[in-house]
Amino acid sequence: MSSNLENGDAGGQLDESSLSNSTIMPPKDTFNIAYFIYFALGMGFLLPWNAFITAVDYFDYLYPNTQIDRVFSLAYIIPCFPFLLLLIFYGRGYSSSIRINCGLGLFLVTILVVPIMDELAIGDTRGNSITHYVTIGAVACTGIANGVVQGSLVGAAGELPERYMQALVGGTAASGVLVSLLRILTKAALPKSSDGLRQSSNLYFLVSAIFIVLCIVLQTFVHRLPVIQFYKTLDASISASTPLLQGERPTVSALERPPKHSQLYSVSLAEIKGSKMSWTPVRYWQTLKQIQGLVLSLTFIYVVTLSIFPGFITENVHSIKLGDWYPVLLITTYNVSDLLGKMLTAFYVVKDKATVEVMCIARILFFPLFASCLHGSAFMHTEAAVFISTLLLGVTNGYLSSVIMMSTPKMVAFQDAEVAGIIVVVFLLTGIAAGSILGWVWVI
Repeated sequence: MSSNLENGDAGGQLDESSLSNSTIMPPKDTFNIAYFIYFALGMGFLLPWNAFITAVDYFDYLYPNTQIDRVFSLAYIIPCFPFLLLLIFYGRGYSSSIRINCGLGLFLVTILVVPIMDELAIGDTRGNSITHYVTIGAVACTGIANGVVQGSLVGAAGELPERYMQALVGGTAASGVLVSLLRILTKAALPKSSDGLRQSSNLYFLVSAIFIVLCIVLQTFVHRLPVIQFYKTLDASISASTPLLQGERPTVSALERPPKHSQLYSVSLAEIKGSKMSWTPVRYWQTLKQIQGLVLSLTFIYVVTLSIFPGFITENVHSIKLGDWYPVLLITTYNVSDLLGKMLTAFYVVKDKATVEVMCIARILFFPLFASCLHGSAFMHTEAAVFISTLLLGVTNGYLSSVIMMSTPKMVAFQDAEVAGIIVVVFLLTGIAAGSILGWVWVI
């Protein structure tokens, strides 16, 4: 093995003699910088969506009797799909850094629409039909950006050790917690009046915009870290040296991922056959067949969750004691419990595929549970029962989705990890879309 690899220097291309050796030692993630950057990026790509749905009190004030949260869910998810499909079939012609920065830039614009429009077009009045549609349009643009950013980030993390996927997924949950806490602080710091509500909302969106700018800086920086360069170079070298005929499956036993805390990757060129690897629908379908059970389970997770959250807990249940704080605190409860569930995978991951699938199906019990909060016993009508139900919804959503997103890229060949990551996002968004539509059942 060459000395530069022994020292963890992945600045250049890995040659065939290096790859054919038994082990390659990656550089250390000094101070866990790369881990925390992926955590921050996970926070960033869901921050705009969380910002819109957590400001439910502000939008309900501007547009009363419009079912605004449910409209947001559909406006967000519908345009997300076509751009994600474009990413699947054409996006890999562009570097992930370019794709992610373009999406983050669009996030920044959509977040700034709210305070700018409030200042220039709304002022001391309520919103009108024009500002209503502009707000929905901003949410739709957020969905477009999410299709690009989330697909690219999850695909990129799929090529790295699973701890980086865990960081990314944990960051998505932390995003909700950050936004909820920011909303509580800005709401509590200003007077409980229409003017105080507007000021707190504008401050809340401006702080969110600053965080998106930080994510753009971090995303540009992370690719320069030696540990990330190593895995990207390894992936490029394997793809160049171990190509695939169109539709051919590789021999991948030598590319199996190491245990979670291992620092070694075993790579043997002798066990890899074929010609140049290409990005084709054939590879997509072959990869899908390997992970179809888990990605369908991921879809079901979000069908259940999004049919209840945020619409049900922000519009269907009410509290005389807590008033307009009730939906804000319920959203915070969900976000904190979702974060808890996703961080639990840093300590324990269920490895048995069948067990994970059964646990996902069992979440169908949340439908009668939340229905009883509307039509059940006196206790189920109380704030305590709704908070407990929301907490359980968040923990199970966070844990199971994190397990699936961490596991699926490791079930396929090394070269197909990014493909698997993007497929995961397709099925995740399918679940979100179906759940958002089913969320209207509570209204009917």
